[in-house]
Amino acid sequence: MARYDFRTPRIYLEDPLAAGAEVALGRDQANHLINVLRRKPGDAVLLFNGRDGEWLATLTGPAKWASAVIERRTREQPAPGDLHFLFAPLKHARLDYLVQKAVELGASRLQPVITRHTQVTRVNLERMRANVIEAAQQCGVLALPEVAEPVALTDLVEGGEAGRLLVFCDEDAEVKDPVAALAALRPATGGLPLAVLVGPEGGFAEEERALLLKHPRTLRLALGPRILRADTAGVAALALMQAVLGDWREG
Repeated sequence: MARYDFRTPRIYLEDPLAAGAEVALGRDQANHLINVLRRKPGDAVLLFNGRDGEWLATLTGPAKWASAVIERRTREQPAPGDLHFLFAPLKHARLDYLVQKAVELGASRLQPVITRHTQVTRVNLERMRANVIEAAQQCGVLALPEVAEPVALTDLVEGGEAGRLLVFCDEDAEVKDPVAALAALRPATGGLPLAVLVGPEGGFAEEERALLLKHPRTLRLALGPRILRADTAGVAALALMQAVLGDWREG
């Protein structure tokens, strides 16, 4: 595992990053660095944009128009992961938590899915993106997941996820040992891209279960002996996928 520098503040920028370039910081970024963290010109900061790796830079200028001069790359941009996280939207605070944990756990795409029992149908995508950036800044993540527009479950199953192994988490599933079920699939996946789906608090409707089981590569499983809230289930499902089929394994 790469060693991260967690003592130096990390800032996400849209700008291209290269040695010798000077980049301007936004007002909120400058305020956070100088007024909250008490950094001053000459102090170090780490910059990343999700494309060019991580770069060490030096702060310059006063707070109102702070900028940074880039010195050298500290980490190369990693190869992007390929784990889609599909979830029924939640209310603000719990959705914030879920998005941040999905970033930390290596999801490459965050896809809100509207089901029959979804309680929240309007999703603030800008807020989701802000939570993605915040989690990446705090946890040393360089590859930011895509934040997708909400999609109906029927459109999802019949469209973009057809080429993936789709694991959908359902407390009524007969498969009660999720680790064993996923491990049994490991020889057959052969690098097949993965997607994990977590439903709403009210669970899936019967016709939705039937639709999901028609997907050509589907595994329906329960997440152990206890009923989990939707945000907890999302974290558990992602951790399970990464541990058994994903990048938590060596080789």
